Amino acid sequence: MLNEPIPFDPAHDLDALAASGALGGNVALFRQPRGRDLLRRAAPLEEWCALRARHGVWPYGRTLDGPPAPMATVEGDGLAARQGINFASQDYLSLAAHPAVLDAAMRVLAECGPHSAGSAILLGNSRYSGLLEEAIGALLACQHVTLFPTGWGAAFGAVTALVHGSDHVLIDALAHASLRQGAQAATRNVSAFRHNDCDHLRELLAGIRAVDAGGAILVVTEGLFSMDADSPDLPLMQYLCREYGATLLVDVAHDLGAMGPGGTGAIGAQGMLGRIDIVMGAFSKTFASNGGFVACLEPSVRRQLQLFAGPHMFSNALSPVQAATVLECLRIATSTEGERLRADLMRNAVELRALLHEEGMRCIGSASPIVPLLLGSESATRVAGMLLAREQVFVNPMEFPGVPLGAARLRLQLMARHTPAQIRTAARKLGAAVRRALEAPRPALRPSDQG
Repeated sequence: MLNEPIPFDPAHDLDALAASGALGGNVALFRQPRGRDLLRRAAPLEEWCALRARHGVWPYGRTLDGPPAPMATVEGDGLAARQGINFASQDYLSLAAHPAVLDAAMRVLAECGPHSAGSAILLGNSRYSGLLEEAIGALLACQHVTLFPTGWGAAFGAVTALVHGSDHVLIDALAHASLRQGAQAATRNVSAFRHNDCDHLRELLAGIRAVDAGGAILVVTEGLFSMDADSPDLPLMQYLCREYGATLLVDVAHDLGAMGPGGTGAIGAQGMLGRIDIVMGAFSKTFASNGGFVACLEPSVRRQLQLFAGPHMFSNALSPVQAATVLECLRIATSTEGERLRADLMRNAVELRALLHEEGMRCIGSASPIVPLLLGSESATRVAGMLLAREQVFVNPMEFPGVPLGAARLRLQLMARHTPAQIRTAARKLGAAVRRALEAPRPALRPSDQG
């Protein structure tokens, strides 16, 4: 059949793969299709994705059978279900299958049922969501907390609720898409500062204040960047915001719970608890649930979010089960058990980076749950991801729009319960797959591939 995956033998077929066209092109070429027919003008995109899927280099939309464990059963991308080492799931402290978390979820499911049945503003709250708000506020020393049904909604909702058309947003060039899209939806006055570059941020702040002394400025960054595994200088950024009358928002989606003293993430590690203007985060990386939050020091900000953040007001609230799940994960993360799990997670991060370095691989960023293996080439990244899947090592090949063009990489996400043997096996297979991918034939550049 036309869309049936083509059997692939990596010992012989890389030339044929390069010639097939499945390694050429990028998503940017299809970003804004033209034509009057909205239903059919994306057909070239579908054909390109189907071509990649037929040749085993479309790794998006795979299916996980069972919990997101260090060893997991995965199918898709032209592969039958198979078990392998899982670096593609987000469960940093291995809490998704923790007995106490499962028990909390089942207990509250029996007590409250599976559904919030309303937005937070219209009877969607539960006793557990109130307890969760209190626990997050205590952890971050930010008293006023607003919950959202998704982390994406928390980011988008925070920016669009607080920023008006005449305001300004200065955002790190590598910030999450939810934050960037929120900024673009809120105002035309959006500028990106170079990644983690406080000198550039100061320059932009001074430029705005030279022409607009009274306008509001929101500065947006992250505690741990999800594609580069690095962190900004938060004390300096907050100082600059005070100096120029700006407000700082820090997204802690990837570091809260998984890093820092007591699970307080980059903010706690840099001594900034209770000193950041606005903190937002997601529960989907460490806390075994969908959902997100915004925490702040001012009650008026919380009220503004409740009434004008669309994803909070016009979406059903976190279910009681989700809130109870996050609450139990938060309890574990801030306990002595959580400290042990973070130590195991960091041991795995340091060990994997060291072994990949021995294999001649280039890891960027610093030791954290995220290990980005930069390849640059989109085609090499696709080949490496395919080869690894066939070797039963599951990673996330990242290319545009997740990362800039020419900055493709393999992103590995570690868990506390990955074993030393799994780390060693994976590092060896990663090294072999990446070397093979970098030596593979490159696709011929067609005029249509040049944007």
